[in-house]
Amino acid sequence: MGWRSVFRSNLFEAKVAIVSGGGTGIGLAITRELLELGCHVVICSRDQRKLDAAIAGLAPPLRAKASGRACNVRDEAACMEFVEHVVREKGKVDFLVNCAGGQFVAPAESLSSKGFKAVVETNLVGTWHMCRAAFVKSMEAHGGAIVNITMVTENGIPKMAHSSAARAGVTNLSRTLATEWAPAGVRINCVAPGIIYTKSGFANYGPMGQVLMEAVAPAMPFKRLGTAEEVSAATVFLLSEGASYSSGSTVYVDGGTSLVGYPYPMADTGSVCNFPVYGDESELPPAAICRAKL
Repeated sequence: MGWRSVFRSNLFEAKVAIVSGGGTGIGLAITRELLELGCHVVICSRDQRKLDAAIAGLAPPLRAKASGRACNVRDEAACMEFVEHVVREKGKVDFLVNCAGGQFVAPAESLSSKGFKAVVETNLVGTWHMCRAAFVKSMEAHGGAIVNITMVTENGIPKMAHSSAARAGVTNLSRTLATEWAPAGVRINCVAPGIIYTKSGFANYGPMGQVLMEAVAPAMPFKRLGTAEEVSAATVFLLSEGASYSSGSTVYVDGGTSLVGYPYPMADTGSVCNFPVYGDESELPPAAICRAKL
């Protein structure tokens, strides 16, 4: 059985959306659903070939309302020029979805400053560049809605110090902009996915991807990974008039991960820990403490 949006088919008729990172994974699922709902969608990423391939893969009725243009979100001037192009072509920008980003699995102590900064510049600074460009070039005058795709960060993201810092920054940036830009009629919210399966996303994780499916999924409250379509549905809701009284909020699409934190093997680096005990350690039963043999 094929996927079908739960929202009304003409919900976003005549609306114009920008989706950064809209050519793969979660971004592509959001692009597809917005198109299904009648929206004109312009996607961007650094690689024009991937954008062209993504649009070519859409069903013919959707392809007519989709276009793609290369833009590096880390380049402020490029973001301004990209949004200017969309406004010239489409007349306005009603929606912005910031999905461009990326990270890699690495213990914090092994992260170089260069690697840390690269992830922060793409996920946090890139989101800021796109938000500011959309506001200055269109939304300041016409209003609009922005959804920033983040991650579940409340309990930390083991082995992703760079991304957890950047995504938490996006959450608080969104809250600040929601306050500042409310008088212009601009709403800004976040969607925080947990571990979502997409072919392109898991390809970036290498062998760790298989570990996530086999070991982490059974430990999560929902006992499975999420889908890109589930993230898209939350995004569409926040863009819609159904969320007309919501701004500065975060919707979790995480199968309950935010309630328990990221389970083994992401959070575990060993079976023992040598933190000292304050009190009488002898009163603790053997199963209550794992000690390394010194």
